[in-house]
Formats: sequence, structure tokens, C-alpha cells
Amino acid sequence: MSTYIITPTAEQEKLIADFLEEQHISFIKDEDMGQLPKHVLDGIAQSQAEIAAGNFITHEEFKKKIGVK
Repeated sequence: MSTYIITPTAEQEKLIADFLEEQHISFIKDEDMGQLPKHVLDGIAQSQAEIAAGNFITHEEFKKKIGVK
């Protein structure tokens, strides 16, 4: 799989989107990338609460725990 970054003009944007949709090629406009899904935001909030409660270990501690150098 490859990733292409393009910067179309306003005139080209609709043509490109129509082409990609017609070819069943998934794509994301970068203005859409700033919006995280609710389940992701919920997971981030839960992780932040766990960290605030002291329920975490460092990356180095984790590596020692599983035996990775």
C-alpha cells in the first residue's frame, strides 16, 4: 500500500475526489484528520485519568518486565 500526498487546486479537488470514489479508493482530506472518533477521545480521557491516579509504568520498566533490553 502506498500513500500519496497531493495539493489540488479548488477546481481539481472535486475531480480528484470523484475519481477516487469511482475507483473505490479510500482517502482522507487533511481537514478531516483533525477530528478524532469519539471512542478514541474516550480512550485518551480514560488513559489520562489512569495516569493521574498513578496507574502507569514507564517504557523502561515495561521493557524490564517483559525481558527486552
